[in-house]
Amino acid sequence: MTGIRTIFWKEMADHFGSRRFLVIASIIVLASLSSAYGAIGSQELHSFGREYLFLSLLSTSGGTLPSFLFFVSFLTPLIGIIMGFDAINGEKQRGTLSLLVSQPIYRDSIINGKFLAALAVSALMIAGILALIAGVSISKLGIVPNTEEIVRTFVFYFATLLYISFWLSMAILFSVLFDKTSTSALASVALWIFLVFFVYMVAGIIADHVAPVTQNSTVEDIMKNEGIKIMLMRASPAYLLQEISMAILNPGVRILTPLTAEKLQGLIPTPLSVSQSLMVVWPQLVILCALSIVCFGISYVAFMRKEIRS
Repeated sequence: MTGIRTIFWKEMADHFGSRRFLVIASIIVLASLSSAYGAIGSQELHSFGREYLFLSLLSTSGGTLPSFLFFVSFLTPLIGIIMGFDAINGEKQRGTLSLLVSQPIYRDSIINGKFLAALAVSALMIAGILALIAGVSISKLGIVPNTEEIVRTFVFYFATLLYISFWLSMAILFSVLFDKTSTSALASVALWIFLVFFVYMVAGIIADHVAPVTQNSTVEDIMKNEGIKIMLMRASPAYLLQEISMAILNPGVRILTPLTAEKLQGLIPTPLSVSQSLMVVWPQLVILCALSIVCFGISYVAFMRKEIRS
């Protein structure tokens, strides 16, 4: 634990003093506050009811600005990528990695300390942004988040950290596998572009090929097409976070799959409790957590077996 603490505090200081981290953090903070101010003037803000006004502030877009949820799913992967793409090969290029492993510090303390420090910095930044948005809602709307809204916000906060941890562990993995920081950065950005943007198009193309929809298609054919598309899109952490946020930030969401008239029969249009909303999205939370663990586990094993020369 002594070695992990040493690496942890050293990495924390490096991240807070890094210009690239400060730049991306400033962009995310400005974008989040702009989306919150834009949502205040939106007509859709009161769609969830006055008791869930703070939650609607997080998921409502205002004017030409997307919602805060969009910025979270779009920009927060860059935080993990920026802090992880040169975590190992950057030390190697600077000649400090061999110096680290020569110290009385276990090798696993290096990668564990780097991962925990980056995750802690991300947690502090996201918590600060949510606190700023809460301040905006109190000052502009005069609404203090109630207990249920606070609990739901904490669940959303936890899901966001899982989302960032996946991208962080993925960037660290590329940092272990590639010797050059430019290569690991390009690989991380390429995977980010594919999983955040192109996976939706690829899922649509495959679904249309497997279960094509025509003018003569039945409801079962359309549902099959949508089911295949959703199954493929769930390979993307961005889509998993979108589903989690949809159910957590909107208490009225009961099911995340396409609905037919038969499924709608018997449903009572009342808001769900926090525990019931968690039951709706627990598979997505488990998958997102598993993706982060598997990705970091692979990078951990690869680093422990990596040959390090002075």
